[in-house]
Amino acid sequence: SEAAELAAAGLLLAAFSASVCSLLAITVDRYLSLYNALTYHSERTLGFTCAMVLLMWLLCLGVGLLPLLGWNCLRDQSSCSILRPVTKDNAAVLAVTFLLLFALMMQLYLQICKIAFRHAQQIAVQHQFIATAQASSTRKGLSTLSLILGTFALCWIPFAIYSLVADSSYPAVYTYSLALPATCNSLINPIIYAFRNPDIQKSLWLACCGCIPSTFSSRPRTSSDV
Repeated sequence: SEAAELAAAGLLLAAFSASVCSLLAITVDRYLSLYNALTYHSERTLGFTCAMVLLMWLLCLGVGLLPLLGWNCLRDQSSCSILRPVTKDNAAVLAVTFLLLFALMMQLYLQICKIAFRHAQQIAVQHQFIATAQASSTRKGLSTLSLILGTFALCWIPFAIYSLVADSSYPAVYTYSLALPATCNSLINPIIYAFRNPDIQKSLWLACCGCIPSTFSSRPRTSSDV
């Protein structure tokens, strides 16, 4: 039915915007925390953080409501995209917007890598030795970022490109097979963080059994823990 199609399209657009906005927000937060390492954490108040999170979710909700607000092809079936009932023009706008935001995130991640390695080198020079722990922390942080960004790209880029070149005449199974990993991307990221972040692992151990294994080291967080 038309209502089911609009709801499905809205959920897909909401998942798309949530994945993009959350990863972009994390990227900007990490970049600013490294670029303004001395003042950023004092300037980022709880109220500001809550306001930004609320604004992000309102934006995602607004994008999810677009099919109900007129971004649909229910009156002109020939204009439908693979994201039926979203029109081909609107699907192209979403795909191009995603690719531009992905390029922006790549640029920010490159800057994060440069700043993190520069910080590690400065610490090594100050202590007059090769900071093995610092270098290990930097590599681990960067590998986590690479894994998050790589997973995001694998989940969304094939679907974005397909939505640019395909139309509603293509078999629906292609759309579903590409849309499934895209919509699951927001579920994958927390799992990656849980396995890569010691703080999250400690929290999970405390929540599950009320203890922390002795294998966890109590090293302080550094600017390289990106």
